[in-house]
Amino acid sequence: MRFGSLNAFLTDGKALLAKGPVALVFAEDPVEVDTTLRHHMTAGFTQTILLAPEGIEAGPEMAEKTHRIVYDVHAENAVFDAVNQVIAAAPGIWLYYCYNAEYLFFPFCETRNVRDLIAFHVEERRDAFLSYVIDLYADDLERFPDAVSLERAQIDRSGYYALGRPDAANHNHPKERQLDFFGGLRWRFEEHVPPLRRKIDRIALFRAKPGLVLRGDYTFDDEEYNTYACPWHHNITTAVLSFRTAKALRSNAGSRFDIHDFRWHNSVPFQWHSHQLMDLGLMEPGQWF
Repeated sequence: MRFGSLNAFLTDGKALLAKGPVALVFAEDPVEVDTTLRHHMTAGFTQTILLAPEGIEAGPEMAEKTHRIVYDVHAENAVFDAVNQVIAAAPGIWLYYCYNAEYLFFPFCETRNVRDLIAFHVEERRDAFLSYVIDLYADDLERFPDAVSLERAQIDRSGYYALGRPDAANHNHPKERQLDFFGGLRWRFEEHVPPLRRKIDRIALFRAKPGLVLRGDYTFDDEEYNTYACPWHHNITTAVLSFRTAKALRSNAGSRFDIHDFRWHNSVPFQWHSHQLMDLGLMEPGQWF
């Protein structure tokens, strides 16, 4: 189905939010829109919804299997506003959001779907998953000037770190079970990335509830949603494999001509498999075996 605006979707398409999990894909450009939609549809989301401006469309196959909302994703706070409106319209429903050329991975996703993942998490009384946004980039920027190639994708195998998340309401003491995570291209090329955009953590998959608000730093106003684990043991974490930073560094005039290669001594080919991410410590299975 196609909707001319987000308001039209929330009015006429609200039935699509009756059962989750629902994936919201925000397309900033035409790059890998179809593969993003297909990846999340195959992962087991009940509905996969594309939000994009006029002129950015899914191919015929994906357009037939997914839903389309005309939406200006480049407006200020557009993604956060849209997610918050959907939260308000779908209490109790599990939601996921990402950008185009981003791909959700979770432990054992080759043999288990996202509904299996959520079912286990719910048993552990958890309402949100911490996701690490792991940068993807092509291995040859002359051949792939926009830094995007699924077949030649690279990731950093190391160079990730975490810092305590200060609590301004408590004399900047670290918040309980919360960390700010860094690494990847945002760390290696930090001179081209504003400080507020250098974190690589995102609460990408979560259960909506009345009053819940997604903030502009990809965290929620309910602090428990922002934790990486419950108090008694480690929980599952997920990864969002993303070409978004590489695309931005290659399209921005301030960085494009300074960066000739994203590869370094810790670059490895991405195998498109959850075991690689778990082996590198970029994803946590928790108690899910």
